[in-house]
Amino acid sequence: MPSAWRRCVEIRARPLAALVPAMRSARRGVFSHRVNSAAMIILGFESSCDETGVAAVCTQRGLLAHALHSQIAMHQEYGGVVPELASRDHIRRIVPLTREVLARAGLERSDIGAVAYTAGPGLAGALLVGASVAQSLAWSLGLPAIPIHHLEGHLLSPLLADPRPEFPFVALLVSGGHTQLMRVDGVGRYTLLGETLDDAAGEAFDKSAKLLGLGYPGGPALSRLAQQGDASRFELPRPMLHSGDLDFSFSGLKTAVLTRAKAERGASGELDPQACADLCAATEAAIIDVLAAKSIKALKQTGLRRLVVAGGVGANRLLRLRLGEALPRLKATAYFPPLELCTDNGAMIAFAGAERVKAGLARLQPGQHGFTVRPRWDLSELQAA
Repeated sequence: MPSAWRRCVEIRARPLAALVPAMRSARRGVFSHRVNSAAMIILGFESSCDETGVAAVCTQRGLLAHALHSQIAMHQEYGGVVPELASRDHIRRIVPLTREVLARAGLERSDIGAVAYTAGPGLAGALLVGASVAQSLAWSLGLPAIPIHHLEGHLLSPLLADPRPEFPFVALLVSGGHTQLMRVDGVGRYTLLGETLDDAAGEAFDKSAKLLGLGYPGGPALSRLAQQGDASRFELPRPMLHSGDLDFSFSGLKTAVLTRAKAERGASGELDPQACADLCAATEAAIIDVLAAKSIKALKQTGLRRLVVAGGVGANRLLRLRLGEALPRLKATAYFPPLELCTDNGAMIAFAGAERVKAGLARLQPGQHGFTVRPRWDLSELQAA
């Protein structure tokens, strides 16, 4: 074996060996007992992009512990996520985080009943890190490994909060890569109501922030600066606000922000700080107006009275405020995950695994030697069998 390949294998093998000593015996008797027991502990792994997350969830007791490492500081100097760096950092972090979660929850390896991991969508290399660790751990312990759709993790994460929304409900999935409205009738029972035709809402935040020179990550920076601005100073479009359907479009808004920013900079090329804050406020208001209006329309069209908001943009202060004010007038309720669970995290993956186990949708077979990840994976393909 070439030395470079040998070093590569050693980097990947040593941490996992430290966590799981050579355990060739599958301990199938213990495995069978766990599957048939009323309560099961799921260990979940998230590594789809630039956060490494690990968590333990009990099917009866809920979230036991979770740990998260964000790569934001590492990617800042590049102005965005560098896939190769993301993968390498997942390799460094995932085993220490696993040890941390087991220690926090007071668990031994023998307490784990199944392993869940993000199988897609996401960055291929990043997904492979979490999937390989999860599958290796499951195989060595003779446990089932449950592949989880990343968006299903987000979709179900508000169910970790109290009060827990009951099915059915409308879900607004809103993040840097996705903007969708779904009808959710149960775990694995998802109907697409509307989606973005171009940019996602989170992408509109990030790209607008970049146009205004706010750096990375742009969305949160834009929202913070927006609190100092006057949204009424600039009139920006609300794309597809009155389209009659539940689809979204944000590419035109990005173009409008660019045009306004160029006009304000003028010959000097500099953007006045107050003008920048006002433009941030106007941009945020335009995005939130569309998200809120479409969500309300979805509730009216379906006749449902529960709206679940999930994904990174679900942490946005103005979105929470706007929906919190509007929905009571419809005798409807908005449900948000805790702020710490709006970003990518292992808790939502472990919880989705637990919910699939309880719904009888998880294939409870010991881990297999082969597995795949799906960088592109439509949520509509995920149906209850």
